[in-house]
Formats: sequence, structure tokens, C-alpha cells
Amino acid sequence: MKKLTTTWALIAAGALITTTVNAEEESKPVAFHDFASLAETERQVPESSPRFTYDSGYTFEYPDAVRGTFVTGHSAGGAKFEELIELTNETDLNSMVIDIKEDDGYITFELDENHPAYEKSRNWIGDPEEMMEVLEENDIYPIARVVVFKDTLLAEEKPEWSFTHDNGEVWKNGRGEAFVNPYLEEVWDYNIDIAEKAAEMGFQDIQFDYVRFPEGFETRDEDLNYARGDYEGMDDNVMERVNAVTDFVAHAREELEYYDVDVSVDIFGYAATLENAPGIGQNFAMISENVDVISSMIYPSHWTPHFGLDKPDLYPYELTDAYAEIENEVLGELEEPPISRPWIQDFTASYLGAGNYQNYGVAEVEDQIRALNENGIDEFLLWNAGNNYTEGVNYTPLD
Repeated sequence: MKKLTTTWALIAAGALITTTVNAEEESKPVAFHDFASLAETERQVPESSPRFTYDSGYTFEYPDAVRGTFVTGHSAGGAKFEELIELTNETDLNSMVIDIKEDDGYITFELDENHPAYEKSRNWIGDPEEMMEVLEENDIYPIARVVVFKDTLLAEEKPEWSFTHDNGEVWKNGRGEAFVNPYLEEVWDYNIDIAEKAAEMGFQDIQFDYVRFPEGFETRDEDLNYARGDYEGMDDNVMERVNAVTDFVAHAREELEYYDVDVSVDIFGYAATLENAPGIGQNFAMISENVDVISSMIYPSHWTPHFGLDKPDLYPYELTDAYAEIENEVLGELEEPPISRPWIQDFTASYLGAGNYQNYGVAEVEDQIRALNENGIDEFLLWNAGNNYTEGVNYTPLD
């Protein structure tokens, strides 16, 4: 049984307080606010004092450059996990992005019965500690994926945290998915709590996905009923949304600082090409200023004609190269730019219809990686919803 030990030097109290928490106990470890506000504590501790951080008991080294795969909760807790471990060990891959809170709002491991999200937790990852030990033994860098504002389960449970029609029904998109309200700090805290659980498990990076309003929200924002919280009364609906999304990211990073984890955010690739993505509330530069890692989803299949490419899925190298140039320009204007770690395509988008897509295999995956590398971007994540990754890919083609 691992013991998780955290130490605070409380100068004002003139004493050293050490708290030990058993990993099998579900209670959250004591944090700054259990003694006093963070601001008060910082006033008491000299600048020369070390920062106080949580120790999960695991040792993970940041790799030369993160090269990772997406792993569902079912895969992480099932027979597929061994296959993905083998793939990682036999190639230049070195990381996994594992679902902790997935697209519908389910938590992929079982929470304590007293936890507010217990009813939405599942035993898909039956033994989280064993999973983390396997990752540690194989030097695989662990990243936790937490889907934030797309959350059908929470929206249906708490319509007041979502967007509703006049008849009180929760609004859903064409795929039957509901979103919760990015304006509300209650929603922020719900998701940050799940992120903290992931950090306590030993994940080194918390990756927030769906950090946005629903697509096309600008066409329905005046028709739906929802609270605006502290953002009520702004004259510019676009900036109201942008500020809410950015503020969540900044707040989450601040709350997770104690756990000494990186904070990363998934973002639409096209957001880097616009000042603001008006409906969804994503501003690429503003989000980038508040994260350690920015992960643009730049799958060629997801672009409409762009960069002079009429059918982007047919041009993985050209699309990725053109995007990388734009992103480098935007990040180059920031004082402290985050690491760029884009999501790239390892799936075939047959849904685009004949003539608009191609089968993605070794050449297409390597084309995307090579284009990133040639633009100075060495990190990437592979997306395949079923976790069936192409065999024989050279993940470091320029070496």
C-alpha cells in the first residue's frame, strides 16, 4: 500500500506539520485552503521557501518529446491495454492519454460512494493503482483526459447547469449530446474535482477537452435559457463566451498547481486561424497563455477547404505544414508560449464520401509527423477512437 506524504512549512505557526494519507482512503489530502487562504499562506512563507506539492508516490520522467496515443477507459481497463503497452514499447511512442472523464460524462474508474459524481462513475478501469504501476514500469508518460463542458449526464441531472428550452427540456445537438454551462463556477469546480482525482492517481498532465460552448452557439444563444453568472451584463456576447472559457482554464491551472501537474487543453485547429472562434468561445492565444501545453486537433478530415486545399483529407502533409506555420506565428507572439502538442489523424474518414477521403496508413500518419517536425514541433498525439493504431509507423521520421 502506497503512502502519500505531503509536508507544509507553516512559518506563522512556527511548526512543521506533516500529513500522511493512505492511497486507499478516498479523502482528499489537506490543501492550503484547509489552513488559510492561499494568499494568506503566501504572505507567511518567504519567497526562498520551496513550493509545496503533492507526491503521488510514482516516478515519471518527462520524455524527450511526448509522442502518445489516445486510450479509452475500456481499453485501459481491459485486454487492449496490454496490446497498447506493447505497441508503445516496440516503437518511439512513449505516452498515453487515458480517458478519466469521457464524452458522455462518465468517470472511468469507481469513485467513493460519498462522492457527488459516484453515480456517474464506472468500473471500467478496475484497478487504477495497478494501471499506474504498469505505466511506471514501462516508462510510459501518463496524461489524463477530462472532457469538460460536453456532459450529457450532468446536464440531464442538473438542467440548471445547462441550456434549456422554454419548456424546461435540456437542449441537445443533432447527435443527442448536451453541454453544461461554461459560465458557471459550479460546473468548473465539478470538473476540477475530477481532475484533482486524476492527479492524485499519479497522472502527470491533466488534459481538458471540450473546453468550449456547443458548436454554432452564436445562432441560438438568445433563444435558450441559461445563467450567465458573473458574466451577466456584458455587451459583447462573443467576448463574454471567450472570457468564460479562458477564465475556466486559468482557474483550473491555479487550482491544480498544488499537484505539480501540467495543464493542457484540446482546441479546434481552426481557432488558431481566427482572432476568436465566435460561437464556441475559444481564443487560441488567450487559452495558450494559461496552459502548459496546447493541443490543436488538426485532423485533415476535420477541415473544410482551407489553405488552398479543396479536399484537405487528401493532403495530410500540406494541411499539417500550413497549419503549423500559422500556429508558430501565433505562439511566437506570446511571452511564454506553451508546448505545442497537436492531435493528428490515425483513422480513415470514410464518412466524407467517395473522392473526399483516403485510407490513412503508414504514409499518411508519417506525413503529418514529418510536417510537424519540419516546423519545429516534435510532440504529437494520435487519435483513433477505437484505439486501433497503424502498425509500422516511424514516429521519428527526421531522426
